[in-house]
Amino acid sequence: MGLVEQISAYGGWRDRVGDSVLRLRQWLSRNDVGDAQADLRLQYVLERLRDDKLTIAFVAEFSRGKSELINAIFFSDYGDRVLPSSAGRTTMCPTELQWSPGASAEIRLLPIRSRADSASVSDLKQKSGAWVVEALDSDSLGSLQAAVSRVGETERVTADECRSLGFAIDPAGERGLKPDGDGLVEIPSWRHAVIQFRHPLLEQGLVVLDTPGLNAIGAEPELTFSLLPNAHAVLFILAADTGVTQSDLAIWREYVEGGKGGRKGRMVVLNKIDGLWDGLREEARIDAEIDRQVGSVAEMLEVPRSNIFPVSAQKGLVGRIRADPALVARSRLDVLEQALSVDVLPSKQQIVAENARAETRELIAQTRSLLNARLSGVREQLTELTDLRGKNQSVIEYMMRKIRAEKTEFEQGLQKYYAVRTVFSNLTNNLLGHLGLETLRDETRRTREAMQESSFSRGLSEAMEGFFARLRSNLEKSSAEINEITAMLDTMYRRFSVEHGLKLTQPDAFSTTLYERELDRLEEVFNRQVNSALTLVTTSKQALTEKFFETVAVQARRTFEIANRDVEQWLRAVMSPLETQVREYQLQLKRRLESVKRIHQATDTLEDRIDELKSAESTLLAQQAELNVLEARILETLGEGGDERAVQGAGFDRAA
Repeated sequence: MGLVEQISAYGGWRDRVGDSVLRLRQWLSRNDVGDAQADLRLQYVLERLRDDKLTIAFVAEFSRGKSELINAIFFSDYGDRVLPSSAGRTTMCPTELQWSPGASAEIRLLPIRSRADSASVSDLKQKSGAWVVEALDSDSLGSLQAAVSRVGETERVTADECRSLGFAIDPAGERGLKPDGDGLVEIPSWRHAVIQFRHPLLEQGLVVLDTPGLNAIGAEPELTFSLLPNAHAVLFILAADTGVTQSDLAIWREYVEGGKGGRKGRMVVLNKIDGLWDGLREEARIDAEIDRQVGSVAEMLEVPRSNIFPVSAQKGLVGRIRADPALVARSRLDVLEQALSVDVLPSKQQIVAENARAETRELIAQTRSLLNARLSGVREQLTELTDLRGKNQSVIEYMMRKIRAEKTEFEQGLQKYYAVRTVFSNLTNNLLGHLGLETLRDETRRTREAMQESSFSRGLSEAMEGFFARLRSNLEKSSAEINEITAMLDTMYRRFSVEHGLKLTQPDAFSTTLYERELDRLEEVFNRQVNSALTLVTTSKQALTEKFFETVAVQARRTFEIANRDVEQWLRAVMSPLETQVREYQLQLKRRLESVKRIHQATDTLEDRIDELKSAESTLLAQQAELNVLEARILETLGEGGDERAVQGAGFDRAA
């Protein structure tokens, strides 16, 4: 199965998972065995499935055939190029090709001068008025081509304006934009572009991220701090006729490799191998030359040869449009797509499956415990009432006293439960205080003031490093609060299980490790791109401060937003089983007491009540069977593979 078919199959699988989760949610509501917390948790799972995206980013210097490769892999079904592919610069700004349910077919262009407002692209995505929006016709190839061509638009500005918009200037044109003879600099007209149109793959959640070359890629920090690190796969394209140039090497080391050890899903594409097909060399010599170039690239980039894929995007596109399988095979495009299928999609599907499995497993276990508790209560009442057949009033009165004594004992235990609820609330407030966005805003303000007051680069560096140290300290404090909450609830779960027979399992643990790793990644990129000696010396304090808060602070806020979301989900999950079981036990005691009271007052109701309980028992057994079927369907849909452990905070599912 090819990459296109696998992406379609993945989208279909994700829809089936959503359907099975929705059936569980509806069943819980219909049978009155769920609660508001359970409904919220399943709604959260469904929203995550609905919004799930698979992002594949393409990164290259100009004229490496990047747009042609995108056309060949994803859009050959149009019978022509969708993205412009010609000599020179065709993509001048980061461009996302995507589709969302309920969206309109359109191109949204963010003017380059929006950088003057110090607002991030993600923030501006929420402000429709900041964008130039043009409708397009998804069914018209000409309309798509015209829309996509706009991402290559440029304008000429003075050197001062160029610098004010965040672009570096280099008279040699190697580490920045090169002024022309009039002193003007050509810059992109647009800061970011989002092109939405209906296409089978985009409808399945695929997002194609097309990036500009070196001198433009470094000018948009959000691209390097967020979009590329969060992409599930990054294809770094080189040209076989040029090999690894200095600008290629700079892009690889600063924006693709991702620091120490590299990252999964990062592939090198050696494009334009058809340049060796001159008709004079035998296939064996051509293969040997390609193999030699692969070895050279592997050595320069310090990656395994197996991570390098020689292809001809242009011949692959032509072969697919002309339905020429021999040409497609010679282009080696299928080999690259197979590697993407093996390296990216299974990891992505596994993490999505683990998240859905973790949430549904907990809720099903909680529901099964509730049904078991109800069934035990019904059977206990049946035994009690059956034993009352033919008994006198004194025996019935004794039974009433016994149940009242149990009720009194349980109510005394409830005092401890209420005390735990109070402590739980206090610990929760402390936890959310450490992770809260208000705390993050205070840290951001403190860091900004320290940077503004600093007169030397060392002071600027210490202020920024202190920001990371304080955020890491907040995560450590949060971890301590989480451990205390877990230990307290574990004790309470055990007590109620032993003293009152409630069926409670140890609450699941929660770890802040994922957010700590994300902070480490962010700090690594920060040290490489912002906190370097060269940047500190050559960048003004104001520009450095703005860059830090437009990039690092924005990404740190997103990390803490995800941590807040995940920990709130966990807090609901760990407290809900205890609350549900306590309510159910109280209800069962009340029902037992009312049954005996009714029989005490009118013995002729005994048989009626026994019949009611038998009917209730049959209903509960049927519900247990239905729950087993729902669970089996969910597990069947998710597949038998995959780790059974919950993956907390999969907002960072970049291995997916």
